[in-house]
Amino acid sequence: MILNLVGNQIGDEGAQCLADALQTNTTLTTLDLLNNLIGPIGAQYLANCLQANATLTRFDLGDNEIGEEGAQHLADVLLTNATIITLDISCNEIGSIGAQYFADILRTNVTLTTLNLGDNNIGDEGAEKLADVLRNNMTLTALNLEQNRIGIGGIQHLADALGRNMTLTILDLNQNNIGDEGATSLADALRINTTLTTLLLDESGIEEKGAECLADALRTNM
Repeated sequence: MILNLVGNQIGDEGAQCLADALQTNTTLTTLDLLNNLIGPIGAQYLANCLQANATLTRFDLGDNEIGEEGAQHLADVLLTNATIITLDISCNEIGSIGAQYFADILRTNVTLTTLNLGDNNIGDEGAEKLADVLRNNMTLTALNLEQNRIGIGGIQHLADALGRNMTLTILDLNQNNIGDEGATSLADALRINTTLTTLLLDESGIEEKGAECLADALRTNM
């Protein structure tokens, strides 16, 4: 069963009602609560229910107001939840601290395959934390980090991780501050990485030199 409540205004109280039902529900597999004015308290209600729920596999909480506190609640439950495979918390202002929470759980979680952290202002610091865990993570296949104010420092850490990661197939870095230097680092990673199939770099300040480096890497990436 799929429940789509996108673009409503259920808030924390509505989230609590849904969380109560999910404690015992055994049929819902997808819950989409995009853009619903849910804050950290609502996120906590929903996180708590995921400790008992064993059927939900896809959870979309994007474009809400959970912040780093809500991110911590959700990350904590993923230490024990073994059913969520897709989680979207894009556009929630979780910042670098929130990114750290998810980096920590990716060290032990063996279920989550798709994680969307787009538009969360994680910056270079958050990117570095995620890169550290990506070097050894063997489960995550898709990671969205678009529009996160990631600069050359964060890109270099992610590129280094790509040189070692053997699982990730999709990486979205659209609308970050990559530039030619970042593109060069990513190109170096692509010469080694044989797993990534989709790399998104829209509107990232890449010019001729960066394009040349990426093109050169494609000659050897097979």
